[in-house]
Amino acid sequence: MGSWSRAALVLALPLLCFLSGATTRAESARMFTIINKCEATVWPAVTPGDSFGGGGFELKTGQSAVFTAPPAWSGRIWGRTDCAFDQAGTGKCATGSCGAALKCGASGDPPASLAEFTIASPDFYDVSLVDGFNLPITVTPVNGRGNCSVAGCDGDLRETCPAELSVKGPNGKTAACRSACDVFNTDQYCCRGKFGGPSTCPPTPYSKKFKEACPSAYSYAYDDPSSLFQCSGADYVVTFCANRKQSVCTHHNNKLECGGSSRRLPIMPTMALLVLLVSFVALQVPM
Repeated sequence: MGSWSRAALVLALPLLCFLSGATTRAESARMFTIINKCEATVWPAVTPGDSFGGGGFELKTGQSAVFTAPPAWSGRIWGRTDCAFDQAGTGKCATGSCGAALKCGASGDPPASLAEFTIASPDFYDVSLVDGFNLPITVTPVNGRGNCSVAGCDGDLRETCPAELSVKGPNGKTAACRSACDVFNTDQYCCRGKFGGPSTCPPTPYSKKFKEACPSAYSYAYDDPSSLFQCSGADYVVTFCANRKQSVCTHHNNKLECGGSSRRLPIMPTMALLVLLVSFVALQVPM
């Protein structure tokens, strides 16, 4: 092998490693941007929350926070309302409390609107109202591949909550909307016993009410077809009190990426560049 060929190969190998690793990093890295667009402060909670500020934090109106989820992370994000915590992080919330802690180590008390994720290949994500509703919440994948639809609810179910499901706040207004399962605890509403399957547990008038307000969120246990989504290689924006029609943005690899845009180097051109580079180097090596 001539000196020029050796030099070309020395230069090419690090680039090959970089390019081949770029796809892996894109598949494993997941940036989560959590935004509060509500008119009041929200205290987001995350379990498991080691990579999300310890599992709980405060977001005033208009504020956002960015976190990196580890590979294969599976968990849930929800919002807590009307909270009061002391300097030690001890206190309580009107809805969504996880005990008396600011930083959650366990699931929150229902009713709470839940954003659920399983980071894999592809990712699975949804917004669930099976445990009730306390805040509008949407999940928007950014720059992913697949059926990367917006999940969740930008309607406010508190405004139309049936009286028998309503949780009143200190001001007398509805602070949250309980699920029918939580209120009545029957097999029919909880999809258990003889109702424990998709063919025997159809939507109820209550779950239909939830679905009207939140068409792309789980309204009951077997509401999969219109509520469970898949996406590959995406970052995620979780927004409280969102407008689904607004573009949402997050930062990834020091770039601003907005909902639906594609600014990363696509996989096919990257692989084609790899092939061309290997072929070019090979041509310089005498047989």
